[in-house]
Amino acid sequence: MTDQISTSTNQLRKNSLGLIAVAFMVVSAAAPLTGVAGAVPLAFLLGNGAGIPATFLFMTVVMLLFAVGYVAMARHVKNAGAFYAYAARGLGGQAGGAVSMMAIVAYNAMQFGLLGLLGGIASGVFGELGVNLPWWGWSLIAIALVAFLGYRQVDLSAKVMVVLVALEYLIVLIVDFAILSKGGAQGLSLNIFDMSAITSGSFTAATLFCLGSFIGFEATTIYAEEARDPEKTIPRATYLSVLMIGLFFVFTTWLMVVAVGAQELVPMIGGLPDPTAFFFIIAGDYVGGPVPTIAGLLLVSSLFAAVSAFHNYIARYSYTAGREGLLPAAFGQTHDAHQSPHVGSVTQSVMAVIVVGVFALLGLDPITQLFTWVSQVGTLGVLGMMSITSLSVIMFFRKTPDAVISPLASLILPAVSGVIMVALFIYIAMNFGDLTGTTGGALGYILPALIPLAAILGWLRASALKSSNPAAYARMGENRL
Repeated sequence: MTDQISTSTNQLRKNSLGLIAVAFMVVSAAAPLTGVAGAVPLAFLLGNGAGIPATFLFMTVVMLLFAVGYVAMARHVKNAGAFYAYAARGLGGQAGGAVSMMAIVAYNAMQFGLLGLLGGIASGVFGELGVNLPWWGWSLIAIALVAFLGYRQVDLSAKVMVVLVALEYLIVLIVDFAILSKGGAQGLSLNIFDMSAITSGSFTAATLFCLGSFIGFEATTIYAEEARDPEKTIPRATYLSVLMIGLFFVFTTWLMVVAVGAQELVPMIGGLPDPTAFFFIIAGDYVGGPVPTIAGLLLVSSLFAAVSAFHNYIARYSYTAGREGLLPAAFGQTHDAHQSPHVGSVTQSVMAVIVVGVFALLGLDPITQLFTWVSQVGTLGVLGMMSITSLSVIMFFRKTPDAVISPLASLILPAVSGVIMVALFIYIAMNFGDLTGTTGGALGYILPALIPLAAILGWLRASALKSSNPAAYARMGENRL
């Protein structure tokens, strides 16, 4: 069994989060309503149309494959550094340093991009209600609220996330069951595994859109030091979050196809001035009344929940990096009263204000530029970390012979999921310009290069720590309970 470190001061708030709180906090990063209203119509249009429900089912299986090795190692590694700790324990401190910096860059990119999307959508939603602010005004309001929650006790954020995510699910399920009860446009066809639909269009593009709807589930282990009974809570929350996300999207996308008919789906979405209006049109047709307006407001709250979730991830990765010598020691301090990683929280909030301010001053679009350009950096980074983690799981169990576990969980499934993650990472890196609209410009190379650059900096910082403080280097990734 692995060694554990226990300190009485400067810790994250212990025993603050139960199974439901952890699951909902990570599902909030996946932003279910944002996926349904924003990503899914584009997946239908640019991916494989009526084959999207089956594609979501495929990605659910892939994520479950990854989760098997991930949760097996979670029973032995209890550290808020999550991917960092896995890499440090499985591949060594230098790999851990690389992953730590990748995580900070990737999750910052996701949060910055989502702030742009939130600002752009909130400007339209509230503008229709007579409340007019520029997009960056709504983004700054979100930053202020997220900063308040991130600075304080983690269970306050958890309570807010549970309410917001529950409302997201509720509004979508109301529309889903309305479609189900009315039988759709052409009947309730259950043939979601029609190979002609699955292979139509671009299965690769469909896979990438579906993948984006799962980003965030992997962060259950970030809360290992704050969860109650983490050895049981974290594995259960991981599987629960994958199933909550995957089955929800399989069910909902099937009914979105049923709502208009498989043959009419892509032509209808393609004919809309804004494809993201598709869900709201369905909501109006099948439910009507105030539901489309309520869904619009909840879309804003969905984005707020996702921004808050990524803020929490960044604060905890920064805290771990400071605590273990990869960032200045101030980052490794927790608040005296709230036991929150407040230094990382405040730093991230300041960076968010700067990024939003720069895009606003340059007159750049919050959705097609801030969100599209920057959030894909986050997706690339998460795929890179999941690839490394799959290898880390294999190496960890090879080095830990006293950990009794089947070859399926310690070798076979991590290898399979790792190959899939590496393939997706390479695809996004090679096609980054096409995916983000930056083809032909320097940004098409600079933005994806941020992830390997962060990895190199983290590797070098860990190497320096190895030379200057071998004892601290040797403790990288150790248990903190």
